[in-house]
Amino acid sequence: MAFDAEKIKRLRTIGHQLKPIVTIGEQGLSAGVKTELERALDDHELIKIKFASNDRETRQAVLDSVLLASRAELIQQIGKVALICRIAKTTNKKLSNLHRIV
Repeated sequence: MAFDAEKIKRLRTIGHQLKPIVTIGEQGLSAGVKTELERALDDHELIKIKFASNDRETRQAVLDSVLLASRAELIQQIGKVALICRIAKTTNKKLSNLHRIV
C-alpha cells in the first residue's frame, strides 16, 4: 500500500499534532510492544512511535522490524520519532486519526 505524495503530505500534517503513543525501549520489539503497536494501529491507523535508543543504526533496524511486523508504512521519521500508518479493515471514526479535520 503505497501512498502518493499528496496523501503523504496530508498524513504528515495530521501527524504533526500527535503525541507518540508507543515507546520502544532499549530491548527492542518485545511481545508487549508488538501487542500495543497492533492495538494502536487498529484503533488510530496513524500513530507516532518513539525510540529510546541513541544509536542511529539500532533505531533504523528496530523501525524496519516494526514496519515488517505490523505491515505499516513509514510516513516520516525525524530523529527518535517515526510516523507510521496502516489502514484498518474496519475504521472507528471516533478513534481514528485519519478522520481528523485539519
